[in-house]
Amino acid sequence: MTRFLDRLAAVRGLPVLIGVTLVLLNFVVRCVIYALVPDGAEHSFLLFLFADGNLLLHLGVITGLLGVLIGDIL
Repeated sequence: MTRFLDRLAAVRGLPVLIGVTLVLLNFVVRCVIYALVPDGAEHSFLLFLFADGNLLLHLGVITGLLGVLIGDIL
């Protein structure tokens, strides 16, 4: 665990950048799915997680917030 924290201390902003990237990726995925999938089409579970469930958005926000908290501690 100390090795991980030492590496994270060297790049404090990395978790926040990963979080921002995941949030932007969620936006792009939602736009692509909106453009390609018709309204009445059956959705698979994976498509539901990425589009309606906002999986990448939630992961991005959690990663970014944890990155800010860990960056302040280190």
